[in-house]
Amino acid sequence: MPAVVAGHVGGWVGVGGTQAGPGGTAEWLQVGLAAFPGDQTMQMYYEVTLPRTQPRYVELQSNVAPGTSHRFAVLEMRNRDNWWRVWVDGRPVSAPIHLPDSHGSWYPQAMGESWNGGVGACNSYAFRFADVDVATADGGGWRPLQSGGKWQDPGTHLRSLALGSASFLATSLA
Repeated sequence: MPAVVAGHVGGWVGVGGTQAGPGGTAEWLQVGLAAFPGDQTMQMYYEVTLPRTQPRYVELQSNVAPGTSHRFAVLEMRNRDNWWRVWVDGRPVSAPIHLPDSHGSWYPQAMGESWNGGVGACNSYAFRFADVDVATADGGGWRPLQSGGKWQDPGTHLRSLALGSASFLATSLA
């Protein structure tokens, strides 16, 4: 179970980023698990940020126990450029979401993160990502992740779980 002193921790998959939208605006879509100070379980959520708006956090399920496995995806819809949906365990859990200028310009992300609200607190977490797949076309066509970049700050550790697989463990060093 994550230990959150301030802010939040999360393990998620998504697309977009703080400058990925039109004109360098924030625009993203992610789905995963999050924990906050005092939580004894995690929340399943998705978050969408549209250009020039605040992020919108949508709780899908409360009280997700540590060790529970789920399959998360964000996927651009077939024949609908710039329209995306959130999927959990093979089922859509969001309405179509329009993300301007996203078609063909974003890369997939799988992240373990901690945000401490700028107070210098040390949060701890461990999120396992198993058999990470990437869509080869809008609407699906999945294949195992073959390679990718790695973002890692000094407070985190990434460890591959099986040689040749797209599985890894993202942990805090706290």
